[in-house]
Amino acid sequence: MTHSNAALNDIFDKVVARGDVNERYVLRLGSGEKHLQTTSSSSHDFTKGGRVAHILSRRRDLLEKVQCLSESFGVSGKGERSPDGSPSYTCETAGYFHSRYVKGKVDGFDSDVKQRKVEEDGGANVIDIFPFTKYFSTLSEGGGGSTGATTLSLEEAHAKISTIESIFTELAEYRPIELLRTQRQRTDYLLTKQVKIVAMTCTHASIARSQLVSLGFHYDNVVVEEAGQMLDVETFIPLLLQRGTSDDSSDGHNSRLKRIVLIGDHNQLPPVVKNRSFATYSHYDQSLFARLVRLGTVPSIELNKQGRARPDIARLYSWRYDDLGDLERVTKGNFLRANAGLAHTFQLINVDEFEGRGESTPTAYFYQNVGEAEYAIALFQYLVLMGYPPDKISILTTYNGQKSLIVDILSQRCGEGTPLAGIEPGAISTVDQYQGQQNDYIILSLVRTRAVGHLRDVRRLVVAVSRARLGLYVLCRSSVFCNCHELRRTMDQFAARPTKLQLVKGEHYPTERLVEGGDGVPESHEVADVTELGAIVHSMQQDLVS
Repeated sequence: MTHSNAALNDIFDKVVARGDVNERYVLRLGSGEKHLQTTSSSSHDFTKGGRVAHILSRRRDLLEKVQCLSESFGVSGKGERSPDGSPSYTCETAGYFHSRYVKGKVDGFDSDVKQRKVEEDGGANVIDIFPFTKYFSTLSEGGGGSTGATTLSLEEAHAKISTIESIFTELAEYRPIELLRTQRQRTDYLLTKQVKIVAMTCTHASIARSQLVSLGFHYDNVVVEEAGQMLDVETFIPLLLQRGTSDDSSDGHNSRLKRIVLIGDHNQLPPVVKNRSFATYSHYDQSLFARLVRLGTVPSIELNKQGRARPDIARLYSWRYDDLGDLERVTKGNFLRANAGLAHTFQLINVDEFEGRGESTPTAYFYQNVGEAEYAIALFQYLVLMGYPPDKISILTTYNGQKSLIVDILSQRCGEGTPLAGIEPGAISTVDQYQGQQNDYIILSLVRTRAVGHLRDVRRLVVAVSRARLGLYVLCRSSVFCNCHELRRTMDQFAARPTKLQLVKGEHYPTERLVEGGDGVPESHEVADVTELGAIVHSMQQDLVS
């Protein structure tokens, strides 16, 4: 069970890509499940309906193989030689076909092998006694054989037999699906009998608890992702989804739960508690994860190496961790190349008053900054015109008001009739909503020009500057944030570089130029303000059109 859709995406991709668990054994429950996206394969749909549809499709494919096998025996269900009906009609008829025909063929083959005294490692040719030669010779792919093969070792023969046996073994698992007619019944069967990984949000766990308990749902392990951002009670809910003594004291059954793994970061954002009294004085915003780390009562492991960002970007937040080093992967490949058209891998860009205004609040606590929003979109356009993939760029901000403003300006600058019509960044989000996610290039707007605001919480700063892998460009009023004592360890690193955007003209993404310590590049061009950057972007768009 996990906390966020972003975390689920990563978990599913890694599980299926590594092959640790077959994808048909993974099921996603909960509201918002249709928004779950994976990058491993476009065919992966881990929702309840998607898993049922996948099994029905898989069943159909396997029955087609059974049909092909039966035709190779001359018992395809067509004609007088097949009085038992089509073997590929249902999983039941396939099972009958296996017990009556396939098993006998396999036993006969084993008997012939023993009579010939063929050994596994002898390399003898057994193709003349192999009963499935015709079946494999008709398969152009997927059967493990090649058309026209004239030799077959005993080891290869056993491997092909195992392939055939696996077809009927899997079909036996799908037989109950044929008897269950409704989507709900089929989902419940998968949930309680077949799946090995069930993922859901904690909110859905609380909603579905009574249903899961009544179904006899059982599990041994719970993994809670982003546990550092969950309330105590939210962490306990996924532990109580199966029947225990408290649910029915008469049966005396205890929960099967054996292992709980909490994954999170107590240096990032805590649970959101809107009542300040509860959060501040009752410590209600302290997660169970942070509590256990603080008390030291349970074993805990803190990672000592990061593999997300360039080492220089990682230093912006690594001071919050004990001896956080870098994995080897971030010291080679793309991590050594400079960002095309940009002199630095990260910069804090000072944005002065735009048309006489800094931050504004159209409604209470709805903070906006037009200058930073225009700058963010202009920088995004510049990167896209340089050849950067739009989906590799995310625009983040610290307030919902600014997020809405950025979306509005993007719809104007990249709307219908513009040279970049339809181009959108990978995400436009607030820092809080983007925790647990990452992208190659991050444009970050801090919005405030009178006070630091809620970024004074160092945990929010850590989230904000740790989302980027290759490039981080922060738009803010430098005099406000660089003078904040709580943020000094990070802001001093930004202040060591120019506070005006440094461009390198004449490049195109990707560049072969290497990062040389981040000390600037000869012949770089300093952008005075958002107006100049807008003019540069306009000129590049005109060149694109012409």
